[in-house]
Amino acid sequence: MTIVIRAGAESDHPRLVEVWRAAVEATHDFLTSSEVDLYEQQLRVYLPQMPELWVAVEDGAIIGFLGYGDGVIEMLFVDPARHGQGVGRALVARVAEGAAPLRVDVNEENAGAQRFYAALGFTEVGRSALDGEGQPHPILHLERPLR
Repeated sequence: MTIVIRAGAESDHPRLVEVWRAAVEATHDFLTSSEVDLYEQQLRVYLPQMPELWVAVEDGAIIGFLGYGDGVIEMLFVDPARHGQGVGRALVARVAEGAAPLRVDVNEENAGAQRFYAALGFTEVGRSALDGEGQPHPILHLERPLR
């Protein structure tokens, strides 16, 4: 089976929300169900605004996606059944083809995301005590220099 990375389309959005929800429920146990619901509604607004949206497809099914713009990975989510199988790495490789360092923010409470990005050469360059919504979920700011 071959994973294909292609540009996302508006018609992909319902499936991307499904992938997002499954991934968040599998990895973000520090969020309450009401927070997950709130963030899902925000995701529906953010998806059409992503400068670049990339989807990972295998056998015609979307198994992950990445939102990117201006050197920043805004979101990266993979179907939990596919975690650890190179889907996220393939998505990051697609946007790493640019000429700028890559940046990403991850929840400090999400150790799996920290390990994933560290394995790809990202290092911590800062920390915020609150997330983007002002909630007490600390954010680590990571960066990977040009390769």
